[in-house]
Amino acid sequence: MIWDILIAFCMQIAGTVGVIFLFGFLVACCNRTFYRNFGRRGRAVCYVTGFFGTPVHELSHALMCVIFGHRILEVKLFQVSDTDGTLGYVAHTFNRRNIYQRVGNFFIGIAPIVVITAILYLIAWLLLPAMTGEFFAAVGNVDLSEGFVSVMVCLFSAIGVFFSYAAQWQWWVFLLIGMLLSLHMTLSGADIKGAIDGLLFVAVALLLADIIMGLCSMSALNAFTGFCLGAAGYLISFFAIALIFALLAVLISLPFRLRR
Repeated sequence: MIWDILIAFCMQIAGTVGVIFLFGFLVACCNRTFYRNFGRRGRAVCYVTGFFGTPVHELSHALMCVIFGHRILEVKLFQVSDTDGTLGYVAHTFNRRNIYQRVGNFFIGIAPIVVITAILYLIAWLLLPAMTGEFFAAVGNVDLSEGFVSVMVCLFSAIGVFFSYAAQWQWWVFLLIGMLLSLHMTLSGADIKGAIDGLLFVAVALLLADIIMGLCSMSALNAFTGFCLGAAGYLISFFAIALIFALLAVLISLPFRLRR
């Protein structure tokens, strides 16, 4: 029984936190490649895109600080720094004995990934409601239990839906806004450190809940695990749009790399 509980716990973590960190990692890799392709001009390009994307990045941290009761000491939405290249930051403090606030560190750390993606979907819904519905339906069919191939088929289907609206001017506006925002979803080292601190508390709480459910009713535990895996499909559909923008940004930057 303990082994079954541990397997369920790992599946739950992989289907929720794992999906978030995977897409965050992929977007971060794309963003680093984008700026690297500009060579010595990379920092200047980062300042230009950061003027639009960094304030949203930092405000997402601030929003989660408010939700989880952290005290905000200082907010810098955008700055040009020649020392360490920091474009913005949110300084905050919390009660380390408060479990709720410690759990909040996880959500504060990953806030740019979640909030910016939510903003992208809101903008898509306002500009291209039909495309948004078709895109979400295409990726919403993802079933992790059917394996990697099934996931890729759904993702490529969603990409086809996305580009099928390229003839509309709203699509190009969405493309520009989407790339400016997605280029600044990348988590800093401090963001990751804070997220991991909170994740430990999230994981312990989830494991305790799984043990209680498993001891009381394995069917209840299995149902909860199924719910988490189902949520993974929606998370993938949620983050897929941001990954598409990040990949497009890399493609756009390639000519600059070839000219170097």
